[in-house]
Amino acid sequence: MAEFLSFIASKWTILVAILFFGVVVMVHELGHFTFAKLFKVKVNEFSMGMGPKLFGKKKGDTQYSVRLLPIGGFVSMEGEDEDSEDERAFNKKPCWQRIVIVVAGALVNIFLGLILVAVTLTISDGYAGTNYIHSFRVESQQVAEYNGLKSKDKVLKIDGRNVLYYTDVAYLLSRTDGKTDMTIERDGEKIELTDVELAPSQVVILGIDKTVGTVFKDTFKQSASICRMVWLSLFDLITGKYSVKDVSGPIGVVDFVSDAAQESVKTADYTGLLTMMALITINIGIFNLLPVPALDGGRLLFLFIELIRRKPINQKYEAWVHGIGMVLLLLFMLLISFKDIYTLFIK
Repeated sequence: MAEFLSFIASKWTILVAILFFGVVVMVHELGHFTFAKLFKVKVNEFSMGMGPKLFGKKKGDTQYSVRLLPIGGFVSMEGEDEDSEDERAFNKKPCWQRIVIVVAGALVNIFLGLILVAVTLTISDGYAGTNYIHSFRVESQQVAEYNGLKSKDKVLKIDGRNVLYYTDVAYLLSRTDGKTDMTIERDGEKIELTDVELAPSQVVILGIDKTVGTVFKDTFKQSASICRMVWLSLFDLITGKYSVKDVSGPIGVVDFVSDAAQESVKTADYTGLLTMMALITINIGIFNLLPVPALDGGRLLFLFIELIRRKPINQKYEAWVHGIGMVLLLLFMLLISFKDIYTLFIK
């Protein structure tokens, strides 16, 4: 019993992580909910969580519920998955309004990530990063010179991808197979370097004094960098660079945030925790836009098809597609959750 209580005490930040995850889901669903109400769509239920309902309250036409499994949530709108003659039904609204409602959840998640990035940059100590090379590790100086790199070079591209934020230098270098092509700027001149052999740990990036202007610009730069990082990570997963064992579900995410929270308390530095939270909420926003049945991106795909055809697809068929997609998605989440639980208790 003592060991169990000790384990619980050591994981008190799990509650903080669960709360954060709940906020991310709530913000996402509030995006759908807000624009549904704005366009006068009848909302039958607003739910936090999935599975059996724990408790709820009805206000007006809407049932507000909390469900058992903290792995998502939903907004159930009249006429969303079935034909409805109600003038307030989702299927009765113009296509552009339905697109806005569907996209709103993901966009609000990304906006939340933008806010978290801004807070992180504001409270962080030290300098603002740039994409200029300050120097190289002592043991890497000869390597850098061999590859044609010099201090004060500005890194513009790595493997054809623009360096949006200074963290891109390390991230893009880590994705290479040991050699990469780089575009740099030196004394106002662009120089193309091929087959550069350089590890992320070998480069020291130049920092500059942090100002209100750098924080403002870097907020958008870092957010754009995170968005691209998520897309590239998804691409790497699809192409087999990463396997399913490298994927984490809600349980794994909660554990990562919990560990980051504990580290933040120890060091009194919360920038790492906030950056992770920004990455998670942006990740959720982008993931929901994938053209996968049951996700927002799947519904968005049907709406774009409707725009092209100028008439909607039979809702019965669309409902079947989303229903099957939901079952497969829940099975996948269950598999990932078992993997997360196994990893958590053998760690």
